[in-house]
Amino acid sequence: MDKVLLEVDKLSIWYETKKYIVKDSKLSISENEIIALVGVNGAGKTTLINTLVGIHSKYSLGEFIFRNEKLEFDDESFKMNRIAVFSQDESFRYWNFVEYMKFIFETYNIPLDSKYIDYLIDGFSFRKYINYMKKDLSMGNKKKFSLIVAFGLRLPFLILDEPTAGLDPKERVRFRNLISTLSENRIVILSTHIVSDVEYIAKEILIMKNGELLRQGSPETILQSIHSFVWECDVPRQEIERLEKNYIVANLKHSAEAERLRIISEVSPYTTAWNVEPTLEDLYLYYFAEVSDNE
Repeated sequence: MDKVLLEVDKLSIWYETKKYIVKDSKLSISENEIIALVGVNGAGKTTLINTLVGIHSKYSLGEFIFRNEKLEFDDESFKMNRIAVFSQDESFRYWNFVEYMKFIFETYNIPLDSKYIDYLIDGFSFRKYINYMKKDLSMGNKKKFSLIVAFGLRLPFLILDEPTAGLDPKERVRFRNLISTLSENRIVILSTHIVSDVEYIAKEILIMKNGELLRQGSPETILQSIHSFVWECDVPRQEIERLEKNYIVANLKHSAEAERLRIISEVSPYTTAWNVEPTLEDLYLYYFAEVSDNE
C-alpha cells in the first residue's frame, strides 16, 4: 500500500468573514496517485488550489502534513516541491518558452534535463513554437508552454487546473498517457469538469460541490454509490418532454421504433426502464446537473 504523502485537516477558506468557500475539509493523498478534483465552475476547486499553492491567504488550517513533516502552505520545503499550472494564466506573456524554462528551473534550483525536455516538446508537438512569445500563442499552445516545464521539473506534487482545455483530441490522449507515466513517487491533482479526461487514469476521485469535498475514493468505489441510479428505457417520442422535465436525461438516441433515453434517477423513471452500468459522466450529472442547468 502506498504511503500517505499529503494530509490536510480542518481547512476552511473564505473571501469575506463567515462566508466560507470551503469549510472544515479534510484531504488525504498517497504517493503514486493521480487525483481528479471534479466539480462545476464555482464549486471551489480553483480557490482550494490557490490556497494550497499560497496565492489565497484567507484560510484557517488544523494541520498540514507533507512527507511526514508538519508544515504550513507557505513553508519553503513545501513550496519548492510543488508547482501548479492554471487554466487561465497570463503571467510571463512577453517571454518565450526557452526563457521561461530556464527561469523556472533556476528558481527551483533543479538541473535542466535537456533530453527529457526534448521528449516533452516533441510529445506535445511544440518545437516550432519554442521561440514564440507566450502572448502570441493559441490557448492550447499556451497550456503546453506551461505543462512541458511543469512536467520537466519532476516535482513530487503537481497541480493542474483544467489541463486539457484548449488541447485537441490527439493532444488530450497524449496528455493522459504522459500523466500516467509521471505519477510514480508523486501526487498529481487534476482539477477538471471534463470527466472523460480522467476516467481511465485517476486512482482517486474528489467530488467538490459548494465548497465541500463530498466524496473521496477510487472511481470503482464512487461509481458503486450510484450503481442502481442509472437507467435506460425505450419510450414513445411524446414521452420525452415529460421525462426531461422530471429527470436528468444523460443521453437520447433516436430510432425508427422508439427513443432510447439514458436517465439518472434514484427511482425507476419509466415502467420498462432497466439499470445499466454507471460511468463517471453519469456520476458528474448525478451531483451537478441541477447546478449546471441553473448557471
